[in-house]
Amino acid sequence: MRVYHFSEEPYPDAWSPDLPTLRVTLPSEMCDPVKAHAYYQRYLDEWALADELGYDIMVNEHHATATSLSASANIILAILARITKRARLLVLGVPVANRTDPVRVAEEMAMIDCISGGRLDLGMIKGVPYEFAPANSNPVDVMDRFWEAQDLIVKALATHDGPFNFEGEYYQHRNVNIWPRAFQKPHPPIWGSTSTASNAVELGQRGNVMASFMGGTVETVKLHKAYAEGWRKADRGATVPTDRFAYLAICATGRTEAEGRRRADVIADYIRTNAQVADPFNKPPGYFTVEQSMRSLRSPNPRAFRTLLTPKGRPVELTTASIDDFIETGVVFAGTPDQVFEQICAFVDAIGGLGNLLLMGQGGKLGGEDTVDSMKLFASEVMPRLKEREARRANFEG
Repeated sequence: MRVYHFSEEPYPDAWSPDLPTLRVTLPSEMCDPVKAHAYYQRYLDEWALADELGYDIMVNEHHATATSLSASANIILAILARITKRARLLVLGVPVANRTDPVRVAEEMAMIDCISGGRLDLGMIKGVPYEFAPANSNPVDVMDRFWEAQDLIVKALATHDGPFNFEGEYYQHRNVNIWPRAFQKPHPPIWGSTSTASNAVELGQRGNVMASFMGGTVETVKLHKAYAEGWRKADRGATVPTDRFAYLAICATGRTEAEGRRRADVIADYIRTNAQVADPFNKPPGYFTVEQSMRSLRSPNPRAFRTLLTPKGRPVELTTASIDDFIETGVVFAGTPDQVFEQICAFVDAIGGLGNLLLMGQGGKLGGEDTVDSMKLFASEVMPRLKEREARRANFEG
């Protein structure tokens, strides 16, 4: 099992549950660049520490929001490619359906892979719904556009014998010829994230690494089974290697149970404030699948972020969930090192195996001292036991 440290690089000074929205229309006058400079230095230092402690590293990007200072994951990746030594560098992800030029994405990713010496994990995503307006992008046909962009990027990274032309429905390119070429052959590992069974099947057919984000035990089981269905449709074998699966959860470890839970509760405000989006941008027409739209219509709270079931069938609304609720659903792992280890093991056993654990170890207003202490505790007292345990389970047979 690989363990990735993740932070969205928040700007907590402008992060308030009292604001009507934290995204799209939040005035940038609320961002003090002097403070933002200090936050960038802090987050980069924490990632450098993650590299030293044995974590791999995950980054992402968001736009026009106080929840993330990472407006370009590529810039952060480029810095990390130079200052880290051994960690895999996962981007989850690059919103390629919001990009007008996928070839530029391929060029930049090839550069980053080269600078890092072949440590890039390339995750491509469609982008969250409220960022289509800032990107001036059309949410209609987003998945068709996404898969076509991914096909072009992968072909561009894997083609080394001179230029080729690409004639798609959404993208047309002449003389595609990536310099420098990526360090990894034929290209960096391709990742994707999803919360829907239909996309999980597609990811399985393609053989991409599939990541699910804070979906809890019940939903993750469904996604893994859907992925396995796609994997088998593509005649890839009867079992799926667990390294094809990744899961993102909030995680905080403390020297006492109370300390670990307090830290996790602070990070969990990231989830509780996900519904703070101005109405015109929350659900753009054409963005959601029928499956997702039906799930939203069934929700008793139309402004809710998400409702999950616990393994015992109890519904939990994430915008109002307690730390106990989060732990029970499998969205959060928190407590002492022994408790965190036991929670993760129970989750992994329930879903049938996991090759990549993505830990949101910093979020919201969690300070540097708490973040670093939690990271060190997990690295020394939890990570070695997890890696040893999961090394004995190589395949998912669900």
